[in-house]
Amino acid sequence: MSEPDFVRVPPVEVTPSSDYVQSLARGLAVIRAFDADHPRRTLSEVAKHTDLTRATARRFLLTLAELGYVRTDGSVFWLTPRVLELGYSYLSSLSLPELAGPHLEALAEQVRESSSVSILDDGDVLYVARVPVRRIMTVSINIGTRFPAYATSMGRVLLAGLPPHELDAYLDQVHLNMLTEHTVLTAEQLRAELDRVREAGYSIVDQELEAGLRSLAAPIRDESGAVIAAVNISTQSARYTAAQIEADLVPAVRATADAITADLTRTRSQSPTHPGRSLV
Repeated sequence: MSEPDFVRVPPVEVTPSSDYVQSLARGLAVIRAFDADHPRRTLSEVAKHTDLTRATARRFLLTLAELGYVRTDGSVFWLTPRVLELGYSYLSSLSLPELAGPHLEALAEQVRESSSVSILDDGDVLYVARVPVRRIMTVSINIGTRFPAYATSMGRVLLAGLPPHELDAYLDQVHLNMLTEHTVLTAEQLRAELDRVREAGYSIVDQELEAGLRSLAAPIRDESGAVIAAVNISTQSARYTAAQIEADLVPAVRATADAITADLTRTRSQSPTHPGRSLV
């Protein structure tokens, strides 16, 4: 499905209230005068686009230049990367599911498979974001659904990212149930698999949680590089062999995980309160 072309929608006519600050509205209009098609504009072009006089547009442009949001060579003006700070204030208030949502939608549309994000919680993967494409499991998956970490691709990515002492504690106490004939049943086998996941940077689980289900996951990291969540796609075994998943789907999932990681790192670096923020 191709994305629709963007169309310019005329502004909605709004009757300003008594609290309306016209100068702020005009300043924002000057910033919005620049776009991908018009990254550089002359004073006259900005004035015409914003319905301002040249003198008024000039004052706004020079004010924005002094604040670092605009640069000029004396004849044309252009925005600086500092304008991104205006968006970071919004993005830094978002939780992981909100940040991940657009990336999951893009991934699901690209590969035509359901995509999810989960975190590790008391030995389980806890789903915190999901974009379903079709129902491929006999159980329903929703936000808040839990599965044992040892039998899922996201769980193995999350377990592989644990500090050694935390992983040791998990392996000492976990009870590995035989969910299918393919489920790993010993701590030694699971540890060996987690070593492979850590080295490869992704996990493929082949029908260990449910017969006929294959899944692939990659880690989402914080700014220090620690694994804090995982993104995955699940597919029917009839659609992809394990080898085909590795060849055809791994790049897309890893790219999505990296994109979510980049968003988290960028937005948290702009937020002075992020240490106390919840992932969900």
